[in-house]
Amino acid sequence: MSPQTPDTLDQAMARSQGLDTLLRDLTDRAVREVPGVAACSVTVRRDDRLLTLAGSTGLPSGLDLRQYENGSGPCVDAAETQSPRYAHDLATETRWPDYTAYALATGVRCVLALPLALAGEPDAALNLYGVEPGGLAGSRAAADAFARRAAEAVDAALRIERERASAADVRTALLSRSVIDQAIGILMVRERLDARAAMDRLRRVSQDRNVKLRDLCQDLVARVGDGSRGRQ
Repeated sequence: MSPQTPDTLDQAMARSQGLDTLLRDLTDRAVREVPGVAACSVTVRRDDRLLTLAGSTGLPSGLDLRQYENGSGPCVDAAETQSPRYAHDLATETRWPDYTAYALATGVRCVLALPLALAGEPDAALNLYGVEPGGLAGSRAAADAFARRAAEAVDAALRIERERASAADVRTALLSRSVIDQAIGILMVRERLDARAAMDRLRRVSQDRNVKLRDLCQDLVARVGDGSRGRQ
């Protein structure tokens, strides 16, 4: 994976149809580029709970989920403490007994969880899984380098996602303001009211009917439009 700027990430998101697919590609790259890695995932805390933003192809969902449910495991610890966690061989690991048995049943024998420093995301980690005991022992330098680049990519991708959501909110607000202004104009002409009185009338009706102001105005504008077309 080569370092990417926000602009190239934005283009990649457009090609991949969003953040999910882009991050899936990132985790698949970890499997290809970091020796000994059989599966990879990205953990981030959102809305006060940890979740997996993306996982490589073939990643058993329970490898992360069991940790979140137990509140314990290498990925949880790395995300919450912002310190790396490495399990050389889960068959002899004693730190996370409830999780270890499940991971071994999936064929995982070693785990390396590296914290990701993301702006606005307090807890995050890159989780690397191997199927051989000690299979990641010689990959720490490559894993650290990948995690640094991954943090930049994930950070930029999340920023782009937030900006797109913000832009959508602005468009919705502008559309709401437009339809409200149209409804005010209709009442001013029909009832011979000034703008303030027309707005007060709309608010009262909205409250009396327990209907959102935007929806009330949209209905009024639509009915006037239908009536105008009917007279043509």
